[in-house]
Amino acid sequence: MRTAYSVETVRNAERELMARLPEGALMQRAAAGLAAACAEVLVRVAGRVYGSRVVLLVGSGDNGGDALYAGARLARRGAGVTALLLAPERAHAGGLAALRRAGGRVADGGGASGRARESIARADLVLDGIVGIGGKGGLRESAVPLADAAARSRAAVVAVDLPSGVDADTGQVRGDVVRADLTVTFGTHKPGLLIDPAREYAGAVRLVDIGLPLPAEAAELEALQHADVARLLPVPGAESDKYRRGVVGIAAGSARYPGAAVLAVAGALRGGAGAVRYVGPAGDAVIARFPETLVSDRGPERAGRVQAWVVGPGAGDDAATVAQVLAAQVPVLIDADGLRLADADAVRARTAPTLMTPHAGEAAALLGVAREEVEGARLASVRELAARYGATVLLKGSTTLVASAKGGPVRVNATGTSWLATAGSGDVLSGLAGSLLAAGLSAVDAGSAGAYLHGLAGRFATEGAPAGAHDVAAAIPRAWRDVRGARETRED
Repeated sequence: MRTAYSVETVRNAERELMARLPEGALMQRAAAGLAAACAEVLVRVAGRVYGSRVVLLVGSGDNGGDALYAGARLARRGAGVTALLLAPERAHAGGLAALRRAGGRVADGGGASGRARESIARADLVLDGIVGIGGKGGLRESAVPLADAAARSRAAVVAVDLPSGVDADTGQVRGDVVRADLTVTFGTHKPGLLIDPAREYAGAVRLVDIGLPLPAEAAELEALQHADVARLLPVPGAESDKYRRGVVGIAAGSARYPGAAVLAVAGALRGGAGAVRYVGPAGDAVIARFPETLVSDRGPERAGRVQAWVVGPGAGDDAATVAQVLAAQVPVLIDADGLRLADADAVRARTAPTLMTPHAGEAAALLGVAREEVEGARLASVRELAARYGATVLLKGSTTLVASAKGGPVRVNATGTSWLATAGSGDVLSGLAGSLLAAGLSAVDAGSAGAYLHGLAGRFATEGAPAGAHDVAAAIPRAWRDVRGARETRED
């Protein structure tokens, strides 16, 4: 599992570690890892380190020092290194001296003179050390021309710790920022490297371990990986039957949207529960496509035994069904129309687990804000929704987030593809996560494991080309096998 920590926690850990190390040792650890990563990039883009051209964009903080020390290491390997200083009087003295001793050049980068822009244009690699993890509110005006020149150049852009200008704690972007091809981060991931919109500016991310003493309970984010998801997935035992494995109820669809019911059932059938019980007006469409479904027309209250409910996909204006499902004393997943129809007080009054799965537009409506506000502050928005409704919230989007009403680390999904932005994809996810709820997973685990499998299935279904939601549902078994295979390989 990958974890991310707040700036405050990282700073405290750095102070604790520096108190035990010789002066400057921690920065040298970071610079060594940074230089090694840059050397690999240079070999890839220029074919060599010796004779390559490197430009350092150097601010006044420790990130600038990291860049200067890494530049010195590259210069000693024969690279031509030029440091453009945005604040020459405040540049890191030790790093500047090390670069000069190694034969590196130093120039004033303020105002982005023609000579500075020319250096960037001819570079094989640009190292962004303008602003560190404490930066807020985008780049200062003096740094914007350098970032623009780097973006227009043919050089590979490597960010030190995180791209300059993004918010490390929230992932928000409030102005001009550096767009990196690779970000080399130290000690731990920062939330902004895992959450959009900042994540898209980070490029690939490489973590360099510098020995920070980080307390596990202080993590802000968790990103599950194959092995973590494999441990969560339900596997039937020798004595299992369909009821022991769990039955998920699907209350979805309408005369106008029968396909939503079909797709939710498709996801549920592949989600690990022993049976799927469908309630709603699209029974004929469901049974025609999936004859193994248990179809009822008697409403949720009299549908029969279930261990969890999914309500809302394609439900139209059927508020009565939503209210009946919310009254059930089993876990409930609320999606799509169900989010609009659900009474907020009824959601908060529930004692059984509740999982809400809005996209940004639905989340904005629930919070009473503009969609752009949710998209620009995804972490704050998912936490606010979870606290306001007393429920676990899965905020769908380019980076899916899962937050518990009880607090703790927010889960961020590492799989997925932009091709999943297609009609019905969310219905498949609802059925899949609801089935995991019925199989006994907690709301947080069901949401995060469901999102992981769904994203992986999306990759398999599309493989770089358009695909429909039914293709995503059909690829879930492949995603499941891929995740389980990783566990079996580790166990072997």
